[in-house]
Amino acid sequence: MGTFSAWHLAIVIGVVVLLFGSKKLPEMARSLGKSARILKSEAAAMKAENNKPEETTTLPPSRPAS
Repeated sequence: MGTFSAWHLAIVIGVVVLLFGSKKLPEMARSLGKSARILKSEAAAMKAENNKPEETTTLPPSRPAS
């Protein structure tokens, strides 16, 4: 009990094709691929940002109000 067989996978794929239609599936796969690439690049950018040394910014001295 609790294990999936090839029949379970075939039934799930059949239901997905019936619900979304065979014409929509390639479009959905492309969209999912683009989203995955964007997520991967954003994660890499955040990782690179966290790994670079912190820069200290110095502000010019402010003038007293007259």
